[in-house]
Amino acid sequence: MLCKANYTREETQSLCETSAIEPEDAQEYDKCVNVDTIKEALSDTQELSDWTLAYASGDRTSNNVEGSEMHTPSGSEVISAIEYDASGRYLATGTKGGRVTIFNRDEVASCENKRFSTRKALYSPFMEFQSHTAEFDYLKSLEIEEKINQIKWCRNSNNAHYLLSTNDKTIKLWKAHEKNVREISEYDLGNGSTSGSKNDISSVNFPRYWNSSRVMATKTKRIYANAHTYHINSIALNSDGETFLSADDLRVNLWSLGISNQSFNIVDIKPNNMEELTEVITAADFHPSHCNIMMYSTSRGAVKLGDLRQAALCDIYSKVYEDQEDPKACNFFSEIIASISDIKFSPDGRYIIARDFLTLKVWDLNMDSRPVQTINIHEQLRPRLGDLYESDCIFDKFECDVSGDGKHFVTGSYNSEFHVYDHQGKRDICISPVPKIIQPNRRHSMPHHVLAQQMLDSSSGEGALDVSRKVLQTSWHPLLNEVAIGIRNNLFVYSC
Repeated sequence: MLCKANYTREETQSLCETSAIEPEDAQEYDKCVNVDTIKEALSDTQELSDWTLAYASGDRTSNNVEGSEMHTPSGSEVISAIEYDASGRYLATGTKGGRVTIFNRDEVASCENKRFSTRKALYSPFMEFQSHTAEFDYLKSLEIEEKINQIKWCRNSNNAHYLLSTNDKTIKLWKAHEKNVREISEYDLGNGSTSGSKNDISSVNFPRYWNSSRVMATKTKRIYANAHTYHINSIALNSDGETFLSADDLRVNLWSLGISNQSFNIVDIKPNNMEELTEVITAADFHPSHCNIMMYSTSRGAVKLGDLRQAALCDIYSKVYEDQEDPKACNFFSEIIASISDIKFSPDGRYIIARDFLTLKVWDLNMDSRPVQTINIHEQLRPRLGDLYESDCIFDKFECDVSGDGKHFVTGSYNSEFHVYDHQGKRDICISPVPKIIQPNRRHSMPHHVLAQQMLDSSSGEGALDVSRKVLQTSWHPLLNEVAIGIRNNLFVYSC
């Protein structure tokens, strides 16, 4: 079989459109064709519009009939965290009940299912374990929930997987690995006979072991506790692979993965008089390539960049990214909706993506005067902020994520919807896995806030907005055009 290592753009597009790879030839084809070269050739022209459901788990997987009722899950089953590992082969979810489930991507089945350019993801539950349990702080008379706030994958070592998980107070480092299950094949019964033979043996035999199978097991490697007075909202692994940060409402701490009894405070915004408190920390993250640069967001809508080389305590910021609102347009809800719920660096570290209640802002690290792009997500909800405030939905924390090439963003919304945007904010793809609320795979070229306003105008009363079905957790595959979202206790994976 004659293969070329590099293809022209025309050859690549023709190959992807016309070639059909048989399952038995898939592995040989991957060896011959430079897949990375083909992906680079298509990256500039590919439009992410054909999103299809690749995997679903939860009570909605077999209940997709129009008019059917979604089972109301218990609070402990609701998904509260989603995260891909660096390879994209494993996907971890955390629940309000403190359990972590790891899904394994079946690459062989994916290869046999579709040709390489649009492979469909096939996931299967890999392992599940209880990460956190409910606790009670007797000193402060405070109950600590077992809810998993965030999950972050660490670097693999010796065929074992490591990940960090945190609730409001405690961070844990878990090791997931395979181990042999040893069983006794022959042992002394106490009456002179053995289990492995029918004949009586006068001598006593020592037990004999044999490895019957290999199973997945988890082990707590480190517990990072007693370092946060307030609720932990973020953890982020550093690019050096040896340190990570954790952020609560007023402080950001720096940890070493190998030391669990000591951390260093790198950000402290607690005033001497708590009555003078004007903002709290909402999220924090490390730069993807520069281990000395970190950032955190606040409830006043500011993103602050810190450099650990300047000082041990980042009380002097390198840059502050804040979009100033017109004072004439300010009202009672302005400060609430300005609060940033999630921030992410682009993979190349050039841009910052910040999500607040109504918008998704894109900042250039070199320009802190204004965002380079502001994408309106919930602009149609501005007249209804009063109702959302009464129901506490205005405080919902929506996450966001960036594609591996940095050209697309994903974030969630209400009505079981999530949105995929291009980096220029010109194209909005709105998808809903629940057909009862909105038709699935609905795609539009016009701005979504215009469509949403039309939907509200044509609908009656409160039925147009279902705040109980919200997409808060989102995660983008690090290498492929694939996103994972959580709706209640349901996990959906979409690929393009």
